[in-house]
Amino acid sequence: MPFRRLPKMELTVAYDAEHASSTQRIQHEFWPLDEIDPKNAKFPCCLVWTPLPVVSWLAPFIGHVGICREDGAILDFAGSNFVNVDDFSFGAVARYLQLDREQCCFPPTVAGHTCKFGYRHTEYGTSHTWDDALRSSMHYFENKSYNLFTCNCHSFVANCFNRLCYGGSMSWNMVNVAALILFKGRWVDSMSILRSFLPFVVVLCLGIIMVGWPFLIGLFSFSLLLLGWFLIGTYCAKNLIEC
Repeated sequence: MPFRRLPKMELTVAYDAEHASSTQRIQHEFWPLDEIDPKNAKFPCCLVWTPLPVVSWLAPFIGHVGICREDGAILDFAGSNFVNVDDFSFGAVARYLQLDREQCCFPPTVAGHTCKFGYRHTEYGTSHTWDDALRSSMHYFENKSYNLFTCNCHSFVANCFNRLCYGGSMSWNMVNVAALILFKGRWVDSMSILRSFLPFVVVLCLGIIMVGWPFLIGLFSFSLLLLGWFLIGTYCAKNLIEC
C-alpha cells in the first residue's frame, strides 16, 4: 500500500489538537497536597481567618483573612504595599476552609476556559496554576494602599478568587469572602473558639455592668453600621470600596 503524505495543514491541525489536549490534561493533574498542619501554620490551598485586636472584641464576625499557597504558606494583605508571606498577621489561624482546585479555571489557551467567562477572565488575568494566581494578586496588591473600610485583606482574597474563577464565579468581593469563611470555615481547636469570642464576652459583660443596656444598644448599632457599610459599598455603590 503506497504511503500517502498528509498535507501540511492537516498535520498542523492534528498537532495543535493533540498539544492542546495534552496541555489541558497536564494542567488538571494537580500535585497532591500535604496534610493541614496547624502546629506549623501550614494550610495548603486554604482560606484562613483570625480575630482582629479591638475590632473583633466589638464585632466578632469581623476578622483578618488570608489565602494559602499549595505548600501551605499563608499570604495576607497586611498593610499598604505589603503582602505578608508565611507569617500570618494578628496571630495564629483560628478558622480555615480548604478549597478545591478542581473548582478553578486554569485555561491552557485562550480558547481553553472551563468557566463561562472566557474573554472577561482572560482580561482580568488568568493563571496556569494555583500559586501562579496568588503570585499575580500579590504583585498587584504590592502597589495598593491598605484601608480597613475600602481595600483590605478580604479584597486581596477576592482578587485571588476572581483570578482563579473559583467556583465558576468572577463576582467575589469582601462580603462573600467573609461569608464563606464565616459559614463554612472549620475551627482549628477549642482554644481558637475561646480566643475569638472570650474578649467579646468580657467587653459585653463589662459594658453592661458599667453602662447598662445602652451599651448593648450602642454595640449592636456599631455592628449594624459596619455591616451596612460593607453591604452598601459592595452591592449599591461599588466605586466606594473597589481596589
